[in-house]
Amino acid sequence: MSAHPNFKEIIAKSPIVFTIGVAGDSGSGKTTFTNAIRQIFGPDLVATITLDDYHRYDREERRRRDITPLHPDANNIAQLESDIAALKEGRTIEKPVYNHSTGRFDLPVPFTAKKILILEGLHTLYTPHLCELMDFSVFVDPEKEVKYEWKRRRDMEKRGYSSDEVGVEIARREKDYDEFIAPQRCSADAVIEIRYSKYGKEKGAERNVYQISLLQNQMRKAIADIDLTIDLHSLLSFHNGDFLIEFSNKENACERMRALTFDGEMNYETIRALEKTVERQTGVHPIEMFAHRKKVTATDIVQLILSWRIIHRRIFLQDRA
Repeated sequence: MSAHPNFKEIIAKSPIVFTIGVAGDSGSGKTTFTNAIRQIFGPDLVATITLDDYHRYDREERRRRDITPLHPDANNIAQLESDIAALKEGRTIEKPVYNHSTGRFDLPVPFTAKKILILEGLHTLYTPHLCELMDFSVFVDPEKEVKYEWKRRRDMEKRGYSSDEVGVEIARREKDYDEFIAPQRCSADAVIEIRYSKYGKEKGAERNVYQISLLQNQMRKAIADIDLTIDLHSLLSFHNGDFLIEFSNKENACERMRALTFDGEMNYETIRALEKTVERQTGVHPIEMFAHRKKVTATDIVQLILSWRIIHRRIFLQDRA
């Protein structure tokens, strides 16, 4: 029997629109780390807005003005704040639509938030008002070499840029990233750092194996009985891959945070216990995101741990309602 009633049903009946803000540079992997929330609660309860829709200028106009999308002046921050506030009140907005294929704007579309609203973009935590509108916030922070490899691959394969164009754009954006995007890290509830795996840089492109650190503030109120069980019999008898699990304290730019770091590939059973914990605490069954795979990566594990932290925040809001 679940420790909690079915939390999916509770959310469906609740008037609360729970907002998750994910900030970070372009091409930093922001969507990846909220995938577990999408899979656990499903499209009936989860909607996503990409903040690129709130660009003020299309691609050609930005070139004429010599301004990057990372500069706040190239984005309609005031409209973004107004629209999020309206969505949290249950109202429908006319959401702008930026088309990355053409670099232009399509016609606005009616948009009504679902019970969980994920907002992903460059300026998600840029203003105090935006921070207040987020019920949980994440900053995704890959090291530069990883980030630029990802951006180059994405922009060339999905957005039609040439290699030279991507290189020029990366150089143009560096100053604006340092000035306007990086400081948002200090406003996030959780920070995700991404580095190449200590077991080989090539493992990233080959099998999505990276070293991932999840930095969080100390939790003042936490749900008891959280476990990440490692099956020692399976580990010692059958496991033939390298992996790392580390806990440490790290100095963030603004404060000291607690960091869980994972690297390498692990047997699926390593993460199955965590899936069962989320099942037990939410009443949502089954949660088997990686059951079809023999191995899971650090990215997979951090997705699930982050989803548990987000669910914990949502349960806390429900208890206060």
